[in-house]
Amino acid sequence: MTQFIDVRIQPVGGDLAKQVAVCQGASLANYTGATLGDLEDAIQGRHVLIATHGFNVDRANGIASLANWAGLLQLGPGAAFVGLLWPGDSVWAHGLDYPGEPRVADDAGALVGPFLDANFMSAASVSFASHSLGARVVLATIANMKMPVRRLTLMAGAIDDDCMNAEFQKAAQRVGTISVLASMKDTVLSHLFPLGNFVAGILTQGHPWWHAAIGHCGPTQTWPGNFASPFMIPDAWNFDHGNYLQINAPPVPSLVLPLDVPPQGAPPPGAGASGWQEAFTAAFESSRFR
Repeated sequence: MTQFIDVRIQPVGGDLAKQVAVCQGASLANYTGATLGDLEDAIQGRHVLIATHGFNVDRANGIASLANWAGLLQLGPGAAFVGLLWPGDSVWAHGLDYPGEPRVADDAGALVGPFLDANFMSAASVSFASHSLGARVVLATIANMKMPVRRLTLMAGAIDDDCMNAEFQKAAQRVGTISVLASMKDTVLSHLFPLGNFVAGILTQGHPWWHAAIGHCGPTQTWPGNFASPFMIPDAWNFDHGNYLQINAPPVPSLVLPLDVPPQGAPPPGAGASGWQEAFTAAFESSRFR
């Protein structure tokens, strides 16, 4: 059973919860409440990876995608996985970074950070991985916690490309190593970020308010010292926004570690078998986690 911390109220939509719930399961059908004791038993003395999903994901899809991905990870002995569910579908903004953007992701991080400080002290270390707008959730969590963070991986991050040097600079400095996975073939981030539908065409590259998504073009070239490259997935792989955490993807063989982002022109791993994309992101995270 996958362990989860859950800050949702409703299975679909709904507001952010007032407190963090502890749950476990592999699908919505067997998703049940658990105790803090159950969680502590799962993480005590272990290197913990907390992973979360992105925007427009309900509880059922969040459970399925994270539990599925957890099954592909090869984190090594002494590690534990915990999924983080948040109401990324509470508001659908039709654009990810326009003025007045809902702050659900930030508020989720403000709730989860103190919870980790209070309940994860028995872990050997804490690391994070995220997809899409989950990048803002985990960065806000780090900004609101006192514990050190060992590793951070932002996959298809729906957040400004300068986030590690601007808004979340202090949080980024508290991480041992930061990794990014980005794709120029991400149609969601290239079409919806950063303009938003209602201002499309008003701001253009070069405007001082213009920022690309870190999950589309990668981080700005002023990289922090704890940033690990490479990060850009080969264009020929056609890696789209939904390929990082697929829901109920068919089982694929675990890829041989260590695995890193290859140069442009390299063939996809797993001989292009169905579900190879998720196997790749799991192998990438497993390699950077160790």
